Amino acid sequence: MDTDKTTNNLFQSNTFRLILIGLLTLVLLIPLLFVQNLVSERKERQESVVNEIANKWGGEVFFYGPILKIPYKVYDNNTFEIRYAYFFPEVLKNTSNVKTETKKRNNYETVVFNATMDFSGNYIAPDFSTKGIANEHIEWNKATILIRTTNLASIKNGVTIKLGGKDYPFEPIYEQRNNDERYYDDNNDDVASLETGFINFQEFLANPSFEFSIQYDGSKKIAIVPIGKTTESTLSSNWANPSFMGNFLPYDKQINANGFTASWRVLHINRPFAQQSFGTLPSIAPYTYDVDFIIPVDEYQQNERVAKYGYLVIFLTFLIFFLIQSISKIKIHIFQYTMIGLALVLFYTLLISITEHSSFSFAYFISSLMTVGLISLYSISILKNKKFPTFIFASLAALYGFIYVIIQLENYALLVGSIGLFAILATVMYVSRKVEWSAQ
Repeated sequence: MDTDKTTNNLFQSNTFRLILIGLLTLVLLIPLLFVQNLVSERKERQESVVNEIANKWGGEVFFYGPILKIPYKVYDNNTFEIRYAYFFPEVLKNTSNVKTETKKRNNYETVVFNATMDFSGNYIAPDFSTKGIANEHIEWNKATILIRTTNLASIKNGVTIKLGGKDYPFEPIYEQRNNDERYYDDNNDDVASLETGFINFQEFLANPSFEFSIQYDGSKKIAIVPIGKTTESTLSSNWANPSFMGNFLPYDKQINANGFTASWRVLHINRPFAQQSFGTLPSIAPYTYDVDFIIPVDEYQQNERVAKYGYLVIFLTFLIFFLIQSISKIKIHIFQYTMIGLALVLFYTLLISITEHSSFSFAYFISSLMTVGLISLYSISILKNKKFPTFIFASLAALYGFIYVIIQLENYALLVGSIGLFAILATVMYVSRKVEWSAQ
């Protein structure tokens, strides 16, 4: 009889109930994991649609040029080989205007843009003496101007460079590519070339200035290599959430609700490549200044962040019911805990499904209201009064509100979250200070 009584007391103890609730919490992590996988799957679907739109509209824009390309002869045993020397501008100036718009397909959206990029600058007279190349071995009359870029299919104008007052149109050229000539992001198309016809560059040695304009339809990013000995660039757009990446950040930027303007100034000593190259064009694709045109935190990212707090929500909700049970001496069956847990997990499927048809904030409000309301109404039948269900409603509403605030914050999310969890822990410690753990 003593053994049966001891066993019965053990099963009725708060410690055993807490262990059982802990095991149930671990079991509920399985459907919560399925929900997180669902969010990831929907996000991958969004990325697939975004890439499809980008392929049809225009992808990331990568650009460097214009590069002066001059052939020269190298003699060896009475035979000669044609090689090329590449010279970058002394001064390169760029002014770009980017107009963005949001494209939607089904429940997904992405940002695309139309960019008008104006370039001007000048070269200095090429110096072959450093390589011991005689002037008679230089084929000045077969010089060309070269541009390296992605997205040839999205260029919207005929590109013509004005050099020393004369116009020279660019044409796409076929070239054998190698791994060194790939753009630094393997998800992008290979860099291709636009090149002018032959130019007798000796005519322009006294005034080798240039200007040209190029227009792109693109998406996601603009990346430019600052190849001038002095490169000055200003980019303006109606996009209010730019992200400045790459090796060089703007020295001046102004961002407001109507868009942004950013300016760069890069000197040749700021980058690890020279102003001229003999034999091959150097691989300088990684040395860019970039502007990303992306939705900073989309609905799926917010859903992912919310789902990461699912473990905390389930644990704290069960803890609230456990403390009420321990203080009020009301018995709550493990099946009832299971129903409450499933309602908490269902919140996340409601959230993502409603988000796809409305804004995240509206979906969060509706989903949390439905979940908190369902659990509160269910707790009335469990707890047999309205005082505790009212407390549960207020506690869960505060918990979901607290998580929403954390999701919206960026710089202070960790600070606010830590302070909030400390306050919750202090409250639980205060409420549970007189709970008898050995038996009810």
